[in-house]
Amino acid sequence: MPFRFTLLSSALAVLAAAPAIHADDWPPPIRALVAEGLEVHGDFPAPDGLTGYAASHQGREMTVFVTADGQHAVVGTLIDAEGNDLSEAPLDELVRAPQEDAVWQRLEESHWIVDGNPEAPRVLYTFTDPNCPFCRQFWEAARPWVEAGEVQLRHVMVGVLQQDSPAKAAAMLGADDPETALHDHSIGADEITPSAQPRRIEDMVYRNNQLFDELGLYATPTTVYQRNGRLERVDGMPSEERLVEMMGGAAP
Repeated sequence: MPFRFTLLSSALAVLAAAPAIHADDWPPPIRALVAEGLEVHGDFPAPDGLTGYAASHQGREMTVFVTADGQHAVVGTLIDAEGNDLSEAPLDELVRAPQEDAVWQRLEESHWIVDGNPEAPRVLYTFTDPNCPFCRQFWEAARPWVEAGEVQLRHVMVGVLQQDSPAKAAAMLGADDPETALHDHSIGADEITPSAQPRRIEDMVYRNNQLFDELGLYATPTTVYQRNGRLERVDGMPSEERLVEMMGGAAP
């Protein structure tokens, strides 16, 4: 079953869609919850005169239902007589989708090494640590699609596994030809070694590490890609079946 990509950081939740209604128009219970740190992403109609609000708090998504008189609110999931969850679709539309857009934008703005055809129709972001053996396995497993020009990998270089990982990641980002440096390191032909880099290069690794933490990631490689308009996330080395799904089809 596909792994739903969700934000685990309130810092990124702030980047999601702005509230659909102005704060001055919120009923008193919603204003009270907002004062306690709730972030409202939008409202939606609900049965029996209720008004629903799709919201999040410290990265946790939730729905709030306000009574017709606007004076009372219930936080939780609304279920109809057939057992249908009436909260799921609004959360998907108003919270998750905008947050995923924000994540994709953060990935685009991160510091990565391109691997493959710049015009490839499919793009995957993968968090790569130079000391990660599974990152090398993933690099090798992706070769048929990358070399055929069907997939472009964007290696977001992080230093999280060993003490010298940040310096190695910086050396790779600061290389004269980062793509070649990544290639040679991945096949074991020319292992990257730590070396002094300008502050701006070291800062790239620091920011990538921050993004890794803000997304609640814990493994390398972790790969994020788009499927049917939504984000999917794969932690670690994917199975053969999952690899084919990630790449958009069987190996050419």
